[in-house]
Amino acid sequence: MFYHLLYPLREQISAFNLFRYITFRSAYAVVTALVITMIFGPMIIAWLKKRHVGQVIRREGPESHYAKEGTPTMGGLIILLAIIVPTLLWADLTNRFIQLTLLVTVWLGAIGFMDDYFKIIRGQSAGLVARKKFLAQAVLGIIFGVIITLWPPTPDFTAATDIPFFKNFYLPLGVAFIPFVTIVIAGSSNAVNLTDGLDGLAAGLTGISFMTFAGMCYLTGRADFSRYLTITYLPGAGELTVFCGAAMGAAIGFLWFNSHPAEVFMGDTGSLSLGGALGAVAILIKKELLLVVVGGVFVAEVLSVMLQVGSFKLRGKRIFKMSPLHHHFELSGWPESKVVVRFWIIGAICALLTLSTLKIR
Repeated sequence: MFYHLLYPLREQISAFNLFRYITFRSAYAVVTALVITMIFGPMIIAWLKKRHVGQVIRREGPESHYAKEGTPTMGGLIILLAIIVPTLLWADLTNRFIQLTLLVTVWLGAIGFMDDYFKIIRGQSAGLVARKKFLAQAVLGIIFGVIITLWPPTPDFTAATDIPFFKNFYLPLGVAFIPFVTIVIAGSSNAVNLTDGLDGLAAGLTGISFMTFAGMCYLTGRADFSRYLTITYLPGAGELTVFCGAAMGAAIGFLWFNSHPAEVFMGDTGSLSLGGALGAVAILIKKELLLVVVGGVFVAEVLSVMLQVGSFKLRGKRIFKMSPLHHHFELSGWPESKVVVRFWIIGAICALLTLSTLKIR
């Protein structure tokens, strides 16, 4: 909105020429997101408490979590507000990359909201039936895939993806592109959802991931930098830096209230929308395979669940004391805060490895 209202006035007021620069608008998207969380966070938490929107804790979970029963959930509303408003204020809203990413974020936020709603109304930690949740994610993935295939955000956008460590080498997906997009969207949203089990864990890791993708989006949208790094150049993709800045600010701001001991949980409203947004950004800048690297902790959490379930069904034995992986370390004697900080450190290392791949080609 600011971009559309103020940038056209640059001839009259030269200071408004600042709105031309993605770096300027991205920085203020971060600041705006932080301010929104600080102002509206306490209001939303108070409203959730008043409505008795409390978390239901699984009885089969770690006993240390029983004390969290009743902590306000649906805190993802704070995150959604802090992502959407700064993006609307600072981004170029005619940009197709921005429009598509907002579509995914809002859609998955709505799915997460319904899931949290059912948990509270029914008093069950299961929420929506898993197959219904996955169906809604799959429908979104198909719609998103069809849109970017038939009406790509830029003429240079193709049904292929970059291969890390290789120059000018791409993996053509052809007819498999739409199923691939669906898997990335559903996989990334569910991965963050599974990781959201400890105070501050998912918020910190998504903040790190969006900061990393902000850099990659900026480079992808710059012809000079992308040529130098021999990565795909997509005109207009740099505008996603503003969105990533807003998402990073929202995650960090939410961490103020979600750090141990948490005053509020993000719930599926926040985790599904954050995860899906990460997947959408990765798809739109052709960095889907790097999503596995930058989200290394998320991948480990998902794999731990898959291995645990598979091992129990095949052998009747568990590999981990409990899954997802963060619960295994909790039951191994690590304090919750130590698990969270160490996973953040691993997430930061994964982010650095991801950025290094842009030069090691």
